[in-house]
Amino acid sequence: MYLGIDLGTSEVKALVIDENNDIVVSHSAPLTIQRPHPHWSEQSPEAWWEATEYLMATLREKCGHHWQAIKAIGLSGQMHGAVLLDEKGDTLRPAILWNDTRSA
Repeated sequence: MYLGIDLGTSEVKALVIDENNDIVVSHSAPLTIQRPHPHWSEQSPEAWWEATEYLMATLREKCGHHWQAIKAIGLSGQMHGAVLLDEKGDTLRPAILWNDTRSA
């Protein structure tokens, strides 16, 4: 069993596949994009984490005994996002997404 997690701009998707690449279970959680000004595109990193936690709980419940057989986790995610952190690792502001064009 293998777990895949993809953090996209519009949703977080996750699935569990078996050794034959057959999908055992999959689920997704939608995300929202904030556009506080023209050309801005931002998202809450906390929302990414909350969506991922929700997916893990949902997949674990749907997967049953297969969950304990997971051997590896694959991750993919959106590109070029700026996540600004303070000295404690806490986010300072919403992430600036790859499709933000305010600096053009």
